[in-house]
Amino acid sequence: MDEAAVLAEFRAADALLEGHFILSSGLRSPRYLQCARVLMDPRRGARLASALAATLPEALRARITAVVSPAMGGVIAGHEMARALGVEAMFVERPTGTFELRRGFRLSPGQEVLMMEDVVTTGLSSREAIKAIEAAGGRVIAGAALVDRSSGTADIGVPFYPLIRLDVPTYEADAVPPELAAIPAIKPGSRAAA
Repeated sequence: MDEAAVLAEFRAADALLEGHFILSSGLRSPRYLQCARVLMDPRRGARLASALAATLPEALRARITAVVSPAMGGVIAGHEMARALGVEAMFVERPTGTFELRRGFRLSPGQEVLMMEDVVTTGLSSREAIKAIEAAGGRVIAGAALVDRSSGTADIGVPFYPLIRLDVPTYEADAVPPELAAIPAIKPGSRAAA
């Protein structure tokens, strides 16, 4: 699945938005990918996850024994990726502000895990999720996401495999261009601004 086909899936789901958005990182952007909308259709989610799984090196796919995602945004993407890989899906969540593995999920010491996100912008949530996975005994051998909107600059600390990379400008809140500042800012994400 090439970039045009992936973006067609987002457009078909009304998940590629234009406006003035406050991202989870606190940065501002004129475009927003609402992965929850694209993953609303299980068939679409399965197509995207299968396409991403197919891009992973075969040797890496063979080592992955579980997929762990950060809640909430990554849960469906992670579940679909686990289905595509034929392994278990789990998620970490922030009941007290810090990611942790809960709900009876367990990782064996050294268990090789793929950390799966929906969208990566700065890599902060990914790094926090990886830290929690490792604290629970897992060993994150790679990360993946449906969309890398960092233009390839996000460093999550492990090899990273996005389905697509988008070059979408982001701005600090005090450096928003006038045409963007003229539009009311909305925060569609799932985490309080940093």
